[in-house]
Amino acid sequence: MEYTIDQLQEAKKQLLSLIHKTSEVVKTLEAKQEEKRYKSQITLAKRRVEAFQISVALLDEKINEM
Repeated sequence: MEYTIDQLQEAKKQLLSLIHKTSEVVKTLEAKQEEKRYKSQITLAKRRVEAFQISVALLDEKINEM
């Protein structure tokens, strides 16, 4: 499927927003007194941030090709 540069840039913008919000969630969960209780949620959020970062990198590559 072909996407326009505007669509790719908007997708990147949305992913960057999700990265920021999810990173804040990680900070909040890690600051809790019973951090071990939230270990699975922290791990999941960190993995999501990493996946979003990979997606942004791939979008950057595609945008630069256009």
